[in-house]
Amino acid sequence: MPTTRTYGEACPIAHSLDMIGDRWAMLVVRELRLGPRRFSDLQASLPAAGPNMLAQRLRDLERFGVLTRRTLPPPAAAKIYELTEWGSELEPVFRALARWGARAPAPPAGQRLSPDSVMLGLRTFFVVPTEAPWSATYDVHLGDERYRVRVVDGQLTELTRTATDDPADATLVFDDHMAMDALTAGLETLSELIERGALRLIGDADAARRLIDAVHKPQPTAT
Repeated sequence: MPTTRTYGEACPIAHSLDMIGDRWAMLVVRELRLGPRRFSDLQASLPAAGPNMLAQRLRDLERFGVLTRRTLPPPAAAKIYELTEWGSELEPVFRALARWGARAPAPPAGQRLSPDSVMLGLRTFFVVPTEAPWSATYDVHLGDERYRVRVVDGQLTELTRTATDDPADATLVFDDHMAMDALTAGLETLSELIERGALRLIGDADAARRLIDAVHKPQPTAT
């Protein structure tokens, strides 16, 4: 499908970049990896994109078949964006990029992360324990966002952005999603966050510790 900017090559890598290589395109896809989003949700997660830029990227990605737009039934009647089945096949690309980028010799220039990005980091850097695998369900509250995490026999089998009435073994309520990032990065402990009031832990504290201990972010590559 033609685009106004193209590398003009038959190489599939070049063609992939024609579709998702423009600025903000990959981050739009990132924000849809855990489920559908309204335009306002995407704007809140990507404020630096600007509404005109965001609208253009959504049109481009829809035109290429990476995402689709639909209207929720009444009474919501809101328009939402979600990845197509083909668009969802970018998942291993994101995981590989996250692991590669985490090992960059220089730290990232920006410090901002969206709540979804924090939770996707948990999934990307979750390492299956070789000993004493466990099973547990978790609710993670990052501000207004709610996530359900499920571990079965040491495998992270579910990460969804959803509100659920099913009881969890442990619920972690953060006052700010960056506190969760600090926790999974090893910069602060559960006890430290609880002590300073940045985290409220409800339920099985040992299960919560096992989840956090299973997240291992790679170290930067030495130069």
